[in-house]
Amino acid sequence: MAATSVFMSTPVARLTTQHLRKNINFSVVRCMSRDQQSSTDTSKTPAAPTPPPKKVSTKFSDVLAFSGPAPERINGRLAMIGFVSAMAVELSSGQDVFAQISHGGVPAFVATSLVLLLASLVPLFKGVRAESKSSGLMTSDAELWNGRAAMLGLVALAFTEYVTGSALI
Repeated sequence: MAATSVFMSTPVARLTTQHLRKNINFSVVRCMSRDQQSSTDTSKTPAAPTPPPKKVSTKFSDVLAFSGPAPERINGRLAMIGFVSAMAVELSSGQDVFAQISHGGVPAFVATSLVLLLASLVPLFKGVRAESKSSGLMTSDAELWNGRAAMLGLVALAFTEYVTGSALI
């Protein structure tokens, strides 16, 4: 196989100096190398086979590791449910977040957390990842970003209500 070089020149800008009255043209030169097959060489190199997909670990310590797939996703899902439910209860009854927690919100939170934890962990232990099932508008990255926003929103809601001493709405 022989390689040939291709040079291309593209004009970029025209510069005129005031006191010299000269026009200077600048250009960009690009150099590319192309492989060239000889006309007598008819053998083709076979394409490299694609590697098999990487197996995902279903070990408990890998799934729940700090950088594993479960912690941020589960916390984000809990924060999304918590933020929406806190705002809904606040709109309907006028109670702030701390009043909601002190008036029977803990058992509901624990029950929701357990159900969501189990529903999130079962597919992970079977080797199914959210990235493999996401497409279109509702992607796994969108879920992570929405969870992060909900975590920040829930903390900001609680902090604002604590500082002001009353419900936000």
